[in-house]
Amino acid sequence: LPQLPGWSLQPDGSIVIATGNDDALGLYRCTPYNSYGTAGESRPTRVLLKDPPAFTVRPKEEYFQEVGRELVIPCAAHGDPPPTITWVKVGSVGKSSAQVDGNSSLVLRPLIKEQHGVWECTATNQVASVTTATSVHVLGTSPHAVTNVSVLPLLLAANISWEPGFDGGYFQRFSVWYTPLVRSPPRAHHDWVSLSVPAGAQHLLVENLQPDTSYQFSVLAQNKLGSGPFSQIVTSVPRGFPVTTVPPEPPAMTVHVFLSPPRALTANETVRGVLLRWDPPARASVALSGYALELRQDKGGWEVLERSIPGTDTQVLVPGLIKDAFYEFRLVAFAGSYISDPSNTVNVSTAGMEVYPSRTQLPELLPQPVLAGVIGGICFLSVAVIFSTMAACIMNRRRAARVRKRRQDPPLVFSP
Repeated sequence: LPQLPGWSLQPDGSIVIATGNDDALGLYRCTPYNSYGTAGESRPTRVLLKDPPAFTVRPKEEYFQEVGRELVIPCAAHGDPPPTITWVKVGSVGKSSAQVDGNSSLVLRPLIKEQHGVWECTATNQVASVTTATSVHVLGTSPHAVTNVSVLPLLLAANISWEPGFDGGYFQRFSVWYTPLVRSPPRAHHDWVSLSVPAGAQHLLVENLQPDTSYQFSVLAQNKLGSGPFSQIVTSVPRGFPVTTVPPEPPAMTVHVFLSPPRALTANETVRGVLLRWDPPARASVALSGYALELRQDKGGWEVLERSIPGTDTQVLVPGLIKDAFYEFRLVAFAGSYISDPSNTVNVSTAGMEVYPSRTQLPELLPQPVLAGVIGGICFLSVAVIFSTMAACIMNRRRAARVRKRRQDPPLVFSP
């Protein structure tokens, strides 16, 4: 053994081979003995060298695919003996609906929202197991639930913060829901109050809470396709006594929501144009006075298309769109002197659509100053033509009168 580097004999008679190589291959027998001799050799055992699994094809770090389509993620490995490939979704409960083809690739057909997340490919043989991971992003779905919801109790208030989940491929907004917990409720259930969160914010200050009362808080995410699941419910008790220091508040926390935005804006093609429908705002501190419709074309700037939609209306028809163009529409609500945040945005593509004329052109097609200039120029030219015609008629009449007078007058005779 001393002649073999990395080999050693243990007190119990075992041989330790620190680095396995071709020198370790072969048959081994163990012979125990003492001062009285030996009872003989043990049965032979054979040492074989095997290779642990190693990936020959690894999946990419991320995959993006539309819901309902097929997604195939490759994964392959070699080893001695050949390893077995298995796929599992991290954090999943129970058996997943994933399939593995003959090349050990993960096949998601059809792709569903629940398959969004981290997937692990594991190669296993008798020697070892190795694992690699990839993230699957399912597009075209409602948002996923927010995570890590925390509540910081303040004086008669609470600061709610969270981490957004995947947005499903669309812009998402959040709302905070809360309700007090009372020991003897007047009815079988208690009402939840919702507050809209300013766009882009991941926290909200909930004010005017009752002191020493337990409240439950939850966060809901929404995009153009609908609402995701509510987050976990967190219970907290606001402070009911003065405090010497108050944590600094982000600027967005001081905004009081007087008017929530219009809801569930949708667009449908009709024989006369694009019909937009929506639901009124959920909360308004004063009577709703009307809506303003905004649009932009081909990712340009937002412009106001109609600013005097009655507050009782829940739909408007938009004719006169340009063919083979891409439009985005959104609504804002007016109530007194308050203006709501914009509603969800709907996309309209006029590729292949029949375009119908409108009395009022869209702002992108003919801005109002240009339209006024064109109309003024046309009016000026029309007046000039009328005056020129009248002047020509008057001159012709005078010329004809002079000719007739010359013909009627007797000729003058001169005598020498």
